[in-house]
Amino acid sequence: MTDIGIGLVGGGYMGKAHAVSFSAVAALFDTPLRPRLEVIAATSESSAKRYAKAYGFARAARDWQDLVADPRVQAVVIASPQSTHRAIAEAAFAARKPVFCEKPLGASLQDAQAMTAAAEASGLPNMIGFNYVRTPATQFVRQLLADGVIGRITWFRGEHTEDFLADPHTPANWRTAGRANGCMGDLAPHPVNCMLALMGPVAMLSAQIETVHATRPGGTVDNDDQGQLMLRFASGAMGHLYISRTATGRKMGYAYEIHGTKGGIRFDQEDQNSVWLYRAEGPEATRGYTRILTGPAHPDFGAFCQGPGHGTGYQDQIIIEARDFLAAIHQGQPVWPTFRDGLAVSQIIDTAFQAAQDGQWHAVPQT
Repeated sequence: MTDIGIGLVGGGYMGKAHAVSFSAVAALFDTPLRPRLEVIAATSESSAKRYAKAYGFARAARDWQDLVADPRVQAVVIASPQSTHRAIAEAAFAARKPVFCEKPLGASLQDAQAMTAAAEASGLPNMIGFNYVRTPATQFVRQLLADGVIGRITWFRGEHTEDFLADPHTPANWRTAGRANGCMGDLAPHPVNCMLALMGPVAMLSAQIETVHATRPGGTVDNDDQGQLMLRFASGAMGHLYISRTATGRKMGYAYEIHGTKGGIRFDQEDQNSVWLYRAEGPEATRGYTRILTGPAHPDFGAFCQGPGHGTGYQDQIIIEARDFLAAIHQGQPVWPTFRDGLAVSQIIDTAFQAAQDGQWHAVPQT
């Protein structure tokens, strides 16, 4: 076994999730590389010291620059605000250190392009964090589609709907300022990544993007609350995507429905351990969607629990990501999704803004 020093930038919500994941991953997956929580950096040295003590890091850095330069840090995990992603990633690649970066890849398409160029020029392992697509259920759906179980895909509907800003009386905050923090910048990368994983490239799209509550206590809102995309995939299939942070009653509505010539599939992250599968076979009277509860027969489930139907959770998705990042470093080979996959997501979101502005269908440049 070989240990590897992990440097984590960001100690908040996602920083904590990654700290826990790198602490647990070797025990769950018996990885050849054993993570060592070496250095953590945050918005201040005092915050970093607090996080280091709470999460079990050997020490705190004064800032992310010191973390990247530290010789004991052999891989960098970025879980800080997206406006910081580009500078940290470029510095880490220049220091010859693999990088895992939380979504979205950067605060703009230009950031994503620059980060992808730096990653590929370095030749180092790089990965972007799209955790929801790693549930055993959605991994299983990818297998079903690859095996042609529901035939030729004709239609896709996806959504990512939450209600944390549904109440117009919720005060203005950092999420209501700046395009990168709006619904399309914050939530949309997840379902866009999902539809690319399940359906392949998007050829053309049209879009509408809007602000539902333009004013809130404490200020105005200068970014979007919801958006919808009409899609034509390169395969020829039709599709639709809806993203909202004002979807009253929805908490984690990362959901999709897929129609094929031989069946259909439905999934909803609020019930993340279930897949609904319809097979167009047998007598019509006995046909219907079947609920499949995930268990050890499905991808990655068995590492967490031996009981079918017992379920995996949010943190488990992040641990699977950590396993894959360590595998990329150990093998010296890319593991999906790489920075280029993150760039493909950024390209679709940027194209959607263009389409929303002029009301036209737009071809999606392929990365």
